[in-house]
Amino acid sequence: MHLEIKKGDKFRHFKGTIYTVVEIATHTETNEKLVVYKDEQGNVWARPTEMFCSPVDTKKYPNITQKYRFEKI
Repeated sequence: MHLEIKKGDKFRHFKGTIYTVVEIATHTETNEKLVVYKDEQGNVWARPTEMFCSPVDTKKYPNITQKYRFEKI
């Protein structure tokens, strides 16, 4: 999945929580792009862009209807 992700974009996680992208960062050793995002309570996380855009594991979560881990809203 190719998805343009920008600071300020809002995404829904497949479990329902809404997150706001804080920044797109670069890993200092691997140069891998990371999405830095926070929830409405201010908790902050980072994950590789490839993982952020990955499909939901339907074997692990068979009842989830959202196709991707995070979907832009």
